[in-house]
Amino acid sequence: MSNSQFFLVIGLLVLLLGTPLLIALLVRVLIRDTPEVVEATEIDADTLASFQSLGDFWAGVAPHLIELRGRLTKALLAVLVGTLVGFWIVNSSWLLGDTLPNLLIGHFVPAEIKLQFIEPAEAFVNYMRIALVIGVAIAIPVIIYQLIAFFIPGLLPHEKRILFTALPFVTELFIAGLAFGWFFTIPAALQFLFTFGTTTRIEAQPTFESFISTVATLLLWNGVIFELPAVIYLLARLGIVNTAMLGRTRRYAIVIITIVAAIITPTGDPYNLLLLAVPMYLLYELGILLSRFVPARPAADEPATAAK
Repeated sequence: MSNSQFFLVIGLLVLLLGTPLLIALLVRVLIRDTPEVVEATEIDADTLASFQSLGDFWAGVAPHLIELRGRLTKALLAVLVGTLVGFWIVNSSWLLGDTLPNLLIGHFVPAEIKLQFIEPAEAFVNYMRIALVIGVAIAIPVIIYQLIAFFIPGLLPHEKRILFTALPFVTELFIAGLAFGWFFTIPAALQFLFTFGTTTRIEAQPTFESFISTVATLLLWNGVIFELPAVIYLLARLGIVNTAMLGRTRRYAIVIITIVAAIITPTGDPYNLLLLAVPMYLLYELGILLSRFVPARPAADEPATAAK
């Protein structure tokens, strides 16, 4: 990568990551949360009692399972539609000038290395694997919305507006993760894999499946981890976390990030682990920064004192 290409990529990443920060700042200045007043209802003491039978337990759990099934179905349908679009992108040269697998090979594989596939269905299966990554990228706003709507039931209208406003930036950050993986993580990982252990008697002849699997996995994980700032900002807007809480858990976040990076890194070397762990931690800090721009919620009214 030349110096001009490097600075172009860095500028693209700064633009993709800086846009949500700018929008959060504008929201902080121009918009105030105005939660609708919801009358509190007393909880019947009987609902707090322990279940008396398996039937009672199932009656209480079944509605949640039905809701989960519905939301997972919607998320999977979104992924299916996105995958169909991705399969067209993978096989068509009209959009990118060549098929996407050929572009991947030309960009990541040195000219002296030839890929091979052995199984009859290997090419088709791995084309579908790339299409699945594209499908997840297209469907990621639907997936995030369905997850948040399930784990945070009963969203108020103003909370739904917050959620829908943030969803476009979920896609933007996913694309930023794909770009980071394309230009930094994947070249470094493949360079290590293609050169490790090679001698004059041993040469690298990776299979098409192993190459596509590594590229697709790293692209997907880079896209997912770049969602961290958007998720933190959404949770902060919904009042589930705040800046002080995120700051207190920073040391635990570092440990969790290191463990996750070690799990999803295809190689065991510290260099590639750091290529994932360091961006993940910086994204966590970006999420904390975004949470600072969350508009302050109106103070709740003091409960009326009981008459003597």
